[in-house]
Amino acid sequence: MLEILQNNWLLFLVGQYPHGPIGGLAMTLFMALTALALCFPFAICLALARLSPYRWLRLSATAIVHTVRGLPLIMFIFWTYFFSPLIIGRAVGGVETLIIALVVYEAAYLSEIIRAGIQGLPKGQFEAASALGLGYWTTTWKIVLPQALHNMLPSMVSQFVSTIKETSLGYVISAHEMTFAASQVNNVLLTQPFEVYAILALTYFVLCFALTSLARYIERRISAGRVAVATPAVAVAV
Repeated sequence: MLEILQNNWLLFLVGQYPHGPIGGLAMTLFMALTALALCFPFAICLALARLSPYRWLRLSATAIVHTVRGLPLIMFIFWTYFFSPLIIGRAVGGVETLIIALVVYEAAYLSEIIRAGIQGLPKGQFEAASALGLGYWTTTWKIVLPQALHNMLPSMVSQFVSTIKETSLGYVISAHEMTFAASQVNNVLLTQPFEVYAILALTYFVLCFALTSLARYIERRISAGRVAVATPAVAVAV
């Protein structure tokens, strides 16, 4: 296993770059980060729509979220791969296809995280804003969302971990991510598939474990901050 890693570490890390397209771990992280960044505005809109006082908007957003969450990601990948050329009139590469599919898919999941973060805020925040005469949008953008996003950081890191693992499905459309790089190594060696995919599994585990640990650390810091803020308030009340 060490010999395989020693001879192919660059392929696992950046794919065929600089003699070919960048891939491997670098492309996996790029696609996951890009997908989350692009889906974030859509997720906020869906979350706010789900909390809207307008019933038609709330029901529409709920239908979209539950429909997307109820379908496997591989279906969105195939739909994007086969229907995008019909819409835009040209072929779409594997990386672009996977990012588009991830944006649609992750927006539904991230919207639920944002919605939970908003609903987890104390009611007093909304009441205080209303008492000050602030409108709905001002309250949402300047008071509610900043606090909700701060509280959601651990969940967002966890969602990033899930997105990293989901990029492995790009292998089926030849997106040059880490699983695709492992398959290239396996196609060259032919006789050592267990060792090759064990390296792949170990890489995913180390990366995801590190990010999960980061999420737990952020959660502890946020919890400690809440306790620090609450303690003086209790002391004053006493």
